[in-house]
Amino acid sequence: QVQLVESGGGLVQAGGSLRLSCTASTTIRSLRTMGWYRQAPGKQRFMVATVFLSGGVANYADSVKGRFTISRDNAKNTVYLQMNSLKSEDTAVYYCNADHWDGVTVYWGQGTQVTVSS
Repeated sequence: QVQLVESGGGLVQAGGSLRLSCTASTTIRSLRTMGWYRQAPGKQRFMVATVFLSGGVANYADSVKGRFTISRDNAKNTVYLQMNSLKSEDTAVYYCNADHWDGVTVYWGQGTQVTVSS
């Protein structure tokens, strides 16, 4: 079982920046992708950004392209989400996600709250 521990959420004014971190309890070489999803109250959870851990190819939701950047540090078993030019609509609980190379097993973190005040 892989544990994912998030940190870095908080309260920020619109236009500001935050960096989220997600550290896995095992070497991330055993994982295929890691990424971030978010869920606002009353809305469905959706993918914000993901990265293939072998090769580093990243994918972003259209709503965050050009503002958010996902990166990884394989030596630290950690993935980061740098969020710039934050908007009130970015307010949500952000969840770290990882999937195994078996294509079936998925792991989730406990979530971290990001609140952007306008």
